[in-house]
Formats: sequence, C-alpha cells, structure tokens
Amino acid sequence: MTNTSKNLNNTPLSDTKPSADQPMSLGKMVLLLLGLMLLLFIFISKQPPTDEIEVLTREGVVTQIQSLNRLQTTAFSVDTIISSKKQGNWYALWQDEQKGLFVAHGRVTAGIDLNKLSASNVQVSEDGKNIDITLPSAEVFEVYLDNIEVYDIDTGVFGLVNIDPKIFNQAQIAGKKQVLAMACRGGMMQMASDNAKKQVQGLFELTGATVTVHALSDGRCIKR
Repeated sequence: MTNTSKNLNNTPLSDTKPSADQPMSLGKMVLLLLGLMLLLFIFISKQPPTDEIEVLTREGVVTQIQSLNRLQTTAFSVDTIISSKKQGNWYALWQDEQKGLFVAHGRVTAGIDLNKLSASNVQVSEDGKNIDITLPSAEVFEVYLDNIEVYDIDTGVFGLVNIDPKIFNQAQIAGKKQVLAMACRGGMMQMASDNAKKQVQGLFELTGATVTVHALSDGRCIKR
C-alpha cells in the first residue's frame, strides 16, 4: 500500500491527459464553420448550368401578349397644303364666296390591337421551346392635326364678308384625309406590321424559346 501511494504522488503533471468532456474552443468552432462554408461554395460552383426554360402554354403566351394592349408601333408626321372653298350665292352676286389655303401639320399613329389575338393564333410545341404566333392585321389608331396655319384666304371681291367657320371645318376634315393618305403612301402599314413582329418576338427572348411571328396582313390604311 505504501509503494502504491508513493508512485501516484510522484507522477509528473505533464503526463496527465485532458478530459474527453472538455468543450471545443471558440477559435476551433470558427475554423470549422469557415471550412464547411468553403466546401459548400466549391460544391455549388462545380454544378453544371441548367439549360431548362419555362414551359409556355398557348394561353400563357396569349396572356403575355395581350398585356401590351394596343401596340402602337409607328407614328408618321406629315405636312400638307389644304384648299377649302365656299360657293357664293347668286343673289349676293357671289360676294359671299370664300376661298382658303391652309398648311396642316398632322400625325398618324398605327399598330396592332393585341386584344384581338386568340389562342388559335398561337402554336406552342410540347416542350415549350418553339412558339409560332400569327398577329392580327395592323390598323390606324389615330389621325391628328397638331396645327393648321392660314396661308391665304379670300372673302369675296371686296373682302367685306366675315370668314365662315365652315371654311375651317372643311380644312380640318380635308387635312386629316390628306395626312392619312400621305402616310399610307409612305408605307405606314407595312412598317407598323414589321415593328409589331419585332416587339412581340423580343417579348419572349428571355425565355430561351425560338419564336416565329407572322401577321395576317399589313392591314387596310383607313381610320375606323
């Protein structure tokens, strides 16, 4: 018994082992956490990119296109000269005859009413990667006369008659017709149809799908 006590008392302190229940230090926990985050980052960065696209349906395509409502794609600015005339009366010896010459500055807007698009105008492949769209015909939206300038006006031989407001009304009506006619001759409907195709095609570019856009026709160049 005496020898055993002597050996225990003479055991050096450096040979004692730490307890297995000793808690991990804060520094080691931080290093371990950083290591796990690094491994997670490397794992994510090594993943191959996915080429999957959102599968579109005919109804989904129609809804997205109709959200554009009336797609105004073209605006023409036109300057034209207008003549307007009021016939004189025989009992006034034609002294009430009036003639006017005006310069009109007008605009015409055209585009496609996408609310007229239906599901029958859209074809989507089963995988949603190919979309074929047929747009309604282009149409004239508005014809404006921004300004009418009086170039010359004649109110009878002696100019004693007041200007008839009908002269200006006739000038406005004739001015809109001429502005529209000049815009039509300038190929406005073709431009409206082509621009609409480009804008609708660009709407689906981010989906990764191959989109083909047609138009029924360029449309009649008349104001409804």
